Amino acid sequence: MPASRTRLRRGLAAAAALPLLALAATACGYGSQAKDDRTSGVAAVGPKLSADTVRIGYFPNLTHATALVGVQEGLIQKELGGTRLSPQAFNAGPSAIEALNGGSLDIGFIGPSPAVNGYVKSEGRNLRIISGSASGGVKLVVNPDRIKTPDDVRGKRIATPQKGNTQDVAFLNWVSGKGWKVDAESGKGDVSVVRTDGKITPDAYKSGSIDGAWVPEPTASKLVSEGAKVLLEEAALWPGGKFVITNVVVSQTFLKEHPDVVEAVLRGTVRTNAWISANPDKAKDSANAALKAETGKALPPEVVDRAWPGIRVTDDPLAATLRTQSGWAVKAGLIDDPDLDGIYDLTLLNKVLRAEGRPEVSDAGLGAP
Repeated sequence: MPASRTRLRRGLAAAAALPLLALAATACGYGSQAKDDRTSGVAAVGPKLSADTVRIGYFPNLTHATALVGVQEGLIQKELGGTRLSPQAFNAGPSAIEALNGGSLDIGFIGPSPAVNGYVKSEGRNLRIISGSASGGVKLVVNPDRIKTPDDVRGKRIATPQKGNTQDVAFLNWVSGKGWKVDAESGKGDVSVVRTDGKITPDAYKSGSIDGAWVPEPTASKLVSEGAKVLLEEAALWPGGKFVITNVVVSQTFLKEHPDVVEAVLRGTVRTNAWISANPDKAKDSANAALKAETGKALPPEVVDRAWPGIRVTDDPLAATLRTQSGWAVKAGLIDDPDLDGIYDLTLLNKVLRAEGRPEVSDAGLGAP
């Protein structure tokens, strides 16, 4: 059965009339890079692989810790030898998918919802999920003066990063589970869903334009530093507390033409995740240093200390949870029921894991033929 096309309808944010949030909409840059001269932590040394350069995209979020630390510490570049790693920072999943599908990005660290949308939009031709990267690190944080219990969320204004992104879909599903109605396109209903760029969300909270946010780290902990309280952690809603928040995705063209480069990158991510797990304090400092390099400003220690424990790096893409999240997007009316057969190709990842003496991971029946 051919893959269905998405019907991501373009609507206005629930509070577009609010000046601060109108500013947020314009501030969400598509495909923006932090610095043109950003390089990995070590030089490209040794024999080149089949490509001169590999362009890797990720977000300046702690839920992209694998990329942040792997680039900062040179752990990915080390595996690439003389092939140069070219890092690119993006502000949102759809922009990274656009770059991947447009040929200006080779590999990206991307959330499950944009990955599904990109796969379906290209009718299964342009990308593959080749590894997991992170689980957890998402919280509903609220103004404790306005919201004291989950039932108090009704009638309030809650921010998510972007319409149809992973946190937006999860929040819409949570709202639906409460029996409340929200139009997914406009964000209007029993709860006002306000799509707001993460850089603007803390200011929106301070101004009173929003009453809370369902957001990844470090935005959640930034809000807590402004007086917000954690109402719930998304991990508590999942069996075993595990759900995919970040995947590693590759252009199918790049995968076909440069499998040796993709394998080297995956060897770098696997070894980066192992280093993070073995050195949590050093890894936390490294991620914060990478954020400073990308954004020009490090996180305050109290913010990164609060955010870090809730994020789990993982090589396992937790494929069954992606299927669940995709179903939520369908239920919300954001996409048609997609055919996800072939969205994963874990062949190279499992090759790397075997070489490291680690067990293979599953594609939950969604692997490429």
